[in-house]
Amino acid sequence: MRVSGAPHLRDRRTTRSLMLDVIIALLPAAGAGVYLFGPSALAVILVSVAGAVISELLWEYIAKKPITVGDLSAVVTGLILALTLPPGAPWWLALVGSAFAIVIVKQLFGGLGDNFLNPALAARAVLLASWPVGMTLYHAPSFFSGADAVTSATPLAGGSAGMLDLFLGNVPGSIGEVCKAAILLGLAYLLIRRVITWHIPVIYVGSFAVMMFALGGFEFSLEPVKAVLSGSVLFGASFMATDYVTSPMTKKGQAVYAAGCGVINAIIRSFGNYPEGTTYAILIMNIVTPLIDRLGRRVYGTATGGTK
Repeated sequence: MRVSGAPHLRDRRTTRSLMLDVIIALLPAAGAGVYLFGPSALAVILVSVAGAVISELLWEYIAKKPITVGDLSAVVTGLILALTLPPGAPWWLALVGSAFAIVIVKQLFGGLGDNFLNPALAARAVLLASWPVGMTLYHAPSFFSGADAVTSATPLAGGSAGMLDLFLGNVPGSIGEVCKAAILLGLAYLLIRRVITWHIPVIYVGSFAVMMFALGGFEFSLEPVKAVLSGSVLFGASFMATDYVTSPMTKKGQAVYAAGCGVINAIIRSFGNYPEGTTYAILIMNIVTPLIDRLGRRVYGTATGGTK
């Protein structure tokens, strides 16, 4: 028997079922990436997912901890990391990243539910700082056109692209971040299944677009829709900022968190040396999340039921 204090909440959904829903939601973006970039993208995905699962299995075996790979959380981490990598990334980069995400960011802090940073994002940040060349091996979608893969600049790095190309993913970029149609399809699935609510993705994207318009002086600042369709903002808002463990628990807290992500993302994109700031914006707000939760915490059993 498990005894705990009120309130008592029951939910038939398990961690495994939630993770399975996230995997299903990510499949359109993964499929689009493989379609657009070909076997190299598929290889990165397979290595990253396998690396995450094997790393978790080995760590828990060595540490004599319960084996939890069956909850599919390692699969989700490996898949999200893979979709943020360029299709030209070497296989060892995906392997190192997935191992770092699982062992260092997740397991060393106690496993699922105890990590204070999004594992896939933290791993991506480390890879970007350690191997910037390997993390920028972008090339234009070319597999089904029959042309050889040629390294090319992304829209944020000076490449040109129209709205339709940005929406459909016919641009250089990370495997799962280029096709916005696929990302929106996955987001719709998560919302319909009530895995997430609209608060974080909508407020994140909205605050980002407003901030980009307000800042001015940047190529995309007068075109907020194009700014949203460029880079990884939509993918980050849909699949990474919404992580249960590293985002606030209350709706008000989620609004503050999401707005912070959007504003920081816009500032980094506009003034930073690195043209995309999604990774760092979400990680910064991950760190702030415990403070947001503390300030908005409800104390049950008091006369007012107010915050403490």
